[in-house]
Amino acid sequence: MKKSKQGLGRGLDALIKPYDENKLDISVERIPYEQMEEDDGITNDILIQIAIEKILPNPFQPRSDFRIETLDELKKSILENGLIQPITVRRAGKNKYELISGERRFRACKEIGFQKIPAYIRQVDTNEAMLALSLIENVQREDLNPIEIAHAYKRLIDECDLSQEDIAEKVGKDRTTITNFLRLLKLPKSIQQNIINDEISMGHARALINLPNKNIQLQLVQKIIKQQLSVRNVEKLVKIYSDDETHQKTVRVEPKVINPAKDDIENKLRLIFGTKVTCNQKKNGEGEVIIQFYSNEELERLLELFNSIGKNS
Repeated sequence: MKKSKQGLGRGLDALIKPYDENKLDISVERIPYEQMEEDDGITNDILIQIAIEKILPNPFQPRSDFRIETLDELKKSILENGLIQPITVRRAGKNKYELISGERRFRACKEIGFQKIPAYIRQVDTNEAMLALSLIENVQREDLNPIEIAHAYKRLIDECDLSQEDIAEKVGKDRTTITNFLRLLKLPKSIQQNIINDEISMGHARALINLPNKNIQLQLVQKIIKQQLSVRNVEKLVKIYSDDETHQKTVRVEPKVINPAKDDIENKLRLIFGTKVTCNQKKNGEGEVIIQFYSNEELERLLELFNSIGKNS
């Protein structure tokens, strides 16, 4: 592996031979089945029909979420319109091929009962190149969920020894985009699953990453789902938490006994009211709850919230 990584360090073009520009957007629609070349067992960069039974699965498949409903939609589309985009494979021995990209199309055609499928054969000589190409081609198609994309980028870094700059150049993204995807993997697994399930967007997730601790992240994500909060509202809540955390770190000089129950109550109230809430309690048990607002619009929103709470109580 070390030797292969040295090759990767010279750049992706040293590892993966680029497409012939004239064949880059080749499609089944442009070349009818009957005009496709026969496989001679040697030539690469050709579009041919391959028996589905001769195609082996991709051992480096970045996709983990194969939803039945979307696969059914794809099968319906193929039956109505035909397969527009061929799959991509590499040679894996005599009359055998290994899938590089297009597993959803491959699965759909197999379930429909097709005996053959159009495939573009690429030359990929090593497993390291296969891994890199599989991840890059799938990411470029932009039909993976954000967590699958994040894991794909991480594998390119960890297993192919690529930098974020290398990945950004190859997939046509800004380096900051790569960084933002990778940061999603720092979120708790349950929140990553919320992203996979389309319960929250990547915009929501990016805001949650900036929260000071895991418990607040988990509380806020439930509020996002339950109340269908916009990304802008979540960013505002996160700023309130972050500002308060910074204030506590910089202002508190005297040692203070931490009251976990009080902190938990404040966090819950902040989630309910969507603004900073402070609980001050005296030794005799009396105290006050301070709910802050920052504009007339904010005050109106709080009044509407109080009214709705009163009606539901």
